[in-house]
Amino acid sequence: MTDGEGHKALDAVDAERARLFALLGRLLSHAPDAALLARLKLLPHGPGELGEAYAAISAAAAATTPEAAEREFFDLFIGVGRGELLPYASYYLTGFLHERPLADLRGDLARIGVEKAEGIAEPEDHVAFVCEVMAGLIAGAFGAEPEQANDFFTRHMRPWVGRLFADLERAEKAGFYRAVGRLGRTAFEIEAAAADLPA
Repeated sequence: MTDGEGHKALDAVDAERARLFALLGRLLSHAPDAALLARLKLLPHGPGELGEAYAAISAAAAATTPEAAEREFFDLFIGVGRGELLPYASYYLTGFLHERPLADLRGDLARIGVEKAEGIAEPEDHVAFVCEVMAGLIAGAFGAEPEQANDFFTRHMRPWVGRLFADLERAEKAGFYRAVGRLGRTAFEIEAAAADLPA
């Protein structure tokens, strides 16, 4: 099935995957404001691990304020000197920033025509950027074929993102973001299980 412009229409599962990774990208790029927290409180949630993770985000949003979430984001990801976590592929895979994983990612981004927006200081291997690219690939925003999302996940997310989300769940400074870690870990585990299915 295609839309009116000849693009393949997203099925409901892929649309939900794209929304989920876009939400993770937004929450990991900067703290939620009052409007986003209000929307998160109303997230629908059903049975299963993903439904429980959405319920946890909803409850966490109801239990925090924009000011508390901003302080928490600062403590976790920015800090004085550095945050509790360093959410970069290079760090998780090599122990250092700006290493080979970043160069490999930049090469693949150039091949699919994705560029970092002007004014963003973070390197492309930041977890927020990687989640946003994943959302765009799933949604077909870059004119990519559907299998490119799977390839991107395998090359640039699977080796490290699950560990980051698990670390976020356990982080000393995490309150609201503990639920973000749970949602991210659950999304990662579902994506990894789907990637292991025979074609």
